[in-house]
Amino acid sequence: MKKIILASQSARRKQLLEWAEIPFEVMVAETDETYPPGLSMEDTAIHIARQKAIAVQSGVAKDAILLAADTIVVLEERIIGKPTDKDDAIRILHDLSGHKHTVITGVVIRRGEEEVAFSDSTEVRFHDLSSDQIEFYVDKYKPYDKAGAYAIQEWIGVVGIRSVKGDFYNVMGLPVSRVYRELKRFTG
Repeated sequence: MKKIILASQSARRKQLLEWAEIPFEVMVAETDETYPPGLSMEDTAIHIARQKAIAVQSGVAKDAILLAADTIVVLEERIIGKPTDKDDAIRILHDLSGHKHTVITGVVIRRGEEEVAFSDSTEVRFHDLSSDQIEFYVDKYKPYDKAGAYAIQEWIGVVGIRSVKGDFYNVMGLPVSRVYRELKRFTG
């Protein structure tokens, strides 16, 4: 497979591409992560991913293959972003405790004007979490750079998640098996 350019600083996305043995290099650019009103949740994640790809595209060769992704967490039709601070992370995790939410990752693969865009959704349900569990997690793991204020592969995922319906790796930030298949088709 040709080397791709990953338009993301996410350590989890890098790790997943490494596990899939997809050759890549990282290139990021400052990106506006706002989105127009009225988009579906899936289209919101794709829109932000597309913005990331376009921001990097001007600095690469025309035939370069770009991969960009954005992950959002949706609880009761409301997008839960990254926490702003410790109190916000604790509030978010209390909101998710005992409830089902959806993790949606929008993916955009581009070469010049050619583009493949899709989203993947995974349903996650937390057990009821105590305030002590939530505070322990936030204090130790500081999930301030994570949508929904958690990482499924960390302590809270191991002890706090009741069920996962869909692609586990999507919750980590990239539906890597689908990305692999799409890249193979895209690169020929």
